[in-house]
Amino acid sequence: MDNPPDIVVKALGYAEQAKALALDWATSPAAWSQFALLVLAWFLSVAVSRRFGPRLSALVAPKDGAGGIVVAARRFALRLLPLLLPLLAYGFTAAGEAITRSLFGSGAVIAFGKRLFLFLAARTFARGILTDPFLRLLGRYVLVPVAALYALGLLDPAMAWLEAQMVELGNIRFSLAALLRGLIAGSLLFWLGSWSNRQSADYIKAQQELRPATRELAVKAAEVVIFGAAFLLLLNIMGIDLTTIAVLGGALGVGIGLGLQQIAANFISGIILLIEGQTTVGDYVELDGGEKGTIVKMTARACVLETFDGRWIVVPNEHFITTRVVNYSDQGSANRYEAPFSVSYDTDINIVPDIIVRAVEALPFVLKMPEGPDCELKGFGDSGIDFAVEYWVNGIDDGRNKYGSQVLFAIWNALKAEGIEIPYPHRVVELKGRMPA
Repeated sequence: MDNPPDIVVKALGYAEQAKALALDWATSPAAWSQFALLVLAWFLSVAVSRRFGPRLSALVAPKDGAGGIVVAARRFALRLLPLLLPLLAYGFTAAGEAITRSLFGSGAVIAFGKRLFLFLAARTFARGILTDPFLRLLGRYVLVPVAALYALGLLDPAMAWLEAQMVELGNIRFSLAALLRGLIAGSLLFWLGSWSNRQSADYIKAQQELRPATRELAVKAAEVVIFGAAFLLLLNIMGIDLTTIAVLGGALGVGIGLGLQQIAANFISGIILLIEGQTTVGDYVELDGGEKGTIVKMTARACVLETFDGRWIVVPNEHFITTRVVNYSDQGSANRYEAPFSVSYDTDINIVPDIIVRAVEALPFVLKMPEGPDCELKGFGDSGIDFAVEYWVNGIDDGRNKYGSQVLFAIWNALKAEGIEIPYPHRVVELKGRMPA
């Protein structure tokens, strides 16, 4: 090949340097002594880790069933014990490097061994200690290759090459190294933000003394603060001037004013809902549009209602502000229902209310407070006399609760026991003229 690419030329140059360095180490007594110190440091590390590793594990391991921050920290420290061997080798090698440099005036071999032990520690950390899938992926494809380049002494040339490769997007120009740093830092920052958000949300939701709406508002506020701080920190890491956020905010404001009105309205409506606290997670609501169900989630854009048949209805937050909403749970879990029935005109209607009230009162789910069952005369119908009994229960008469059905059964059985007839429609047919033969 007459004109090989620059990267091939550089690779061949590094190969020649490595060959020359290997030959120099193979013929140098100082290099052999440093190799011997490396082997000694490794075997000494193995002996120390085997002797003190089990004792350290027993000392750090928490008791079964224990909890708390200290116990979590001890469990995390226990997971780091596999790093004991390579880190001990690194420490012993660092101590030996000072000796070899004082005796021979050089320590290239032992410095390479020290970097190699650091690479082994990084490899052990990425493969055996990291359990989160994202962190394990980052460790395998970022941490381990960087440690390998550092061990081979190629990290600085690689970074210099990446800095020289420029990426241009219109008027924006940045290096490939800056792009990679931004991607890695952004991934770590937003993973850390997601983890912090989960931890803060779990902690806030565990504070039962706070109202549900207050807890939801605190969770959303913590989420905005955490990810906002992560975004600003990422901009700072990438070297982007924070004053450009003012321009970005102006452009975002124009975008919201022109095309994102509904999103902005739903976001502000969600904040109002959380601040007022009149509608929150766990409430059973019914909207003007006919949607009804239990609120199971409140997001920045919408509320999620779960119906009793297992369906989820996503309702924009704006609907809770601009339309009529019936909240069955806002003032407590007690609700009043009405069960209509009729009796025949041959019935002594004066005894009906007492019979029905006694029957409905006997049901275990019917409340005596705020008011016991009340049977009222509603009117005189075409086929019978119309009554209705009103009663209070805890919860909603739907889904797993069948209050209305049991009340109607109780009314039927009570009237049948007293010999009172429940009428059905009667029709009179009048035939005019002679009957056919």
